Amino acid sequence: MANPKQSALVEEKFIGGHRACAGCGFPIFLKQVLGSTSDPIVVVSATGCLEVTSTIFPFSAWKTPFLHNAFENSAATCSGIEGAWQSLKKQGKYDKNVKFLALGGDGGTYDIGLQSLSGAMERRHDMMYVCYNNEAYMNTGVQRSGATQFGQHTTTSPAGKAVSGKTQGSKNLTEIMVAHDLPYVAQTTIGYWQDATKKFEKAWAITGPKFVNVYSPCVPGWGYHMSQTVKMSKMAVETNLWPLYEVENGVYTITFKNPVEKRKPVEEFLKLQVRFKHLMKGDDKSKAIIAQIQKTIDERYAHLELMEKATNPAAK
Repeated sequence: MANPKQSALVEEKFIGGHRACAGCGFPIFLKQVLGSTSDPIVVVSATGCLEVTSTIFPFSAWKTPFLHNAFENSAATCSGIEGAWQSLKKQGKYDKNVKFLALGGDGGTYDIGLQSLSGAMERRHDMMYVCYNNEAYMNTGVQRSGATQFGQHTTTSPAGKAVSGKTQGSKNLTEIMVAHDLPYVAQTTIGYWQDATKKFEKAWAITGPKFVNVYSPCVPGWGYHMSQTVKMSKMAVETNLWPLYEVENGVYTITFKNPVEKRKPVEEFLKLQVRFKHLMKGDDKSKAIIAQIQKTIDERYAHLELMEKATNPAAK
């Protein structure tokens, strides 16, 4: 089904009426993931922007079963529902094919919900977990998270005279999930529609635990015009800050080839956003921080190339 025309034939499960910011990334990726299967889906979501703006009582933007749970246990709750479904099938009380989707932002996934996510994946539940990563706790005031980039300004890693933004790098959660030996792990972003829908379709077709990390720009948290959301997600890919790849049963495939000699400098991405404005001064300290960000990006991409070469001889 991996094209927009066919996805459009699937009944919409997330509709208008939500109160997300104009230009928000998550309504886009929800169309991609929910439109990538015609099977019924049970959705579980941690507290966050997605939940707060789409389920304002007594209204809901969801046309599918939706359960809001605490910040830390989206994966645990979803695994419990999937377990109940498995039990009902074994007892002969239910015979319909159902998909199970757990959602969480980077705060509820990289940090607060990591324990329940790891547990659900280790128990091999037949479910997909999707992280919508906007690199901070946006819903509660733009605080730094484990996904926040080195040098990034947030309300709890403010850029000032003493410190120029966050002093630690971002956690590589996708690779942590790969270490769980899952049948399918992937990174994608909203700006590459075909890449995203192909990965979601593949994930839905696989039995067992799946994890997809989606780069989802945030207008107020990043500080850019609402018309530039897709451009932001594409720039993250073109600079290799957010490589597009998948790992299927341990086999790596980079789905957007972008060798270091062709990638755009990360500064081109950073300068478009208010959260990195303090690094555009041109002084030695700012240059050193940008150079460190670039170094980390290049090292991580080189690692992906090595893993693809080692596990996937068919990759070109």
